[in-house]
Amino acid sequence: MASVKNISPLAEKVAVTLTNFTGWLEKYGEVSWDHQSFFAGPVGRRAKALYYKNKLLGTAAVAPMIFFEAFLPSARRLFHHPIRLPIADAHFAMGFTFLHEAMANPAHLQKAVHFLAALEKTRCPDYLEFCWGYPFDWVTRNGVIKAGTPLITTTPYAFEAFLQVYKSQADAGRKKIIESIVRHTGTDIKDFKTSETARTSSYTPHDQGGVVNASAYRAFTLMSAAKFLGDNALLKIAEPNINFVLESQNADGSWPYAKDGVRDFVDHFHTCFVMKALAKIYKLNGDPRILAALAKGVDYYLKNLFAENGMPRPFSKAPRLTVYQCELYDCAECINLCLLLRREFPQLQSTLETVIAGILKNWVKRDGSFRSRKLMFGWDNVPMHRWAQSQMFRSLAFFLHEETLQA
Repeated sequence: MASVKNISPLAEKVAVTLTNFTGWLEKYGEVSWDHQSFFAGPVGRRAKALYYKNKLLGTAAVAPMIFFEAFLPSARRLFHHPIRLPIADAHFAMGFTFLHEAMANPAHLQKAVHFLAALEKTRCPDYLEFCWGYPFDWVTRNGVIKAGTPLITTTPYAFEAFLQVYKSQADAGRKKIIESIVRHTGTDIKDFKTSETARTSSYTPHDQGGVVNASAYRAFTLMSAAKFLGDNALLKIAEPNINFVLESQNADGSWPYAKDGVRDFVDHFHTCFVMKALAKIYKLNGDPRILAALAKGVDYYLKNLFAENGMPRPFSKAPRLTVYQCELYDCAECINLCLLLRREFPQLQSTLETVIAGILKNWVKRDGSFRSRKLMFGWDNVPMHRWAQSQMFRSLAFFLHEETLQA
């Protein structure tokens, strides 16, 4: 990786880390184990389904997976196989584009285009428009979401990836894909009235909504597309979703995972998802209501979702047994959020620096990849592209990109 002059010592260390990571990725390959590997295969799926039907019997069924997750993470290989995750490909595409913009190295842009090509091949096959989900059956408390079902928590990342690469290298084919993604997001994904001014987005084309970050994702995608495509009709779809997110904020500034009376937990990366989307929307429309919500959200976030050492902690109050102390995904999304909001909320700068320094000190493995989790005892060192090698790569590349703009 070419050197960048006049950047901070922290950014220089990040540049070296990114160089080593890209070398590791080239050797390791683009499929990996996953956070869901324990429950993506037939044994894990049956155990998890039983857990949702019968807590007593289900707890006994999932106990071995939870034990392995806590004490022998490499046992994932007993339950499933390495897979390609579209959300990871989207993050890799964005990360390499950031590196191209920071370094002006055509090889990075070529790599980003490579990951877009992978996304084209892994779109949901049974849908007219471009959209993406998981390549495995996902067992949830509300039933099984079949492999190849579009997820509004995955498709927006592909949208961002295609849009970011398009802005660096305009291509008519990419624009058509962007337009297709927007049609899917606006029509296949549904919304449902929750108040006179608000509507909740569905998570897939087939559910009734209620998940807060799903509405935030959809709103940002449509707001961004409205500006890019010059289509103000998209704003009319996005606005009620924005209102749902704003109306879902708790009095203390937090956001629950869902407004369904059941999944009201507050965790780190879903909080980041919501605030990250609102931050991007605010930069597009300057809505003062969003800035006020973010101010309350940042205050809650800093007071409740960090450990004493300044690193992210998973939950403000854990809703269930947690087998880890710190999550790479949380750290990656924290870096994203701080970069997006540090101008509006300067107190996030020290958080940003603390988390990046912590990652560089303790989470980078000798081979160039990142540790996945700090467990109660030891580490989960299994590389998982979706959880969260790709997210951390993109976050650090985003940081380096921003540092080069200031240099």
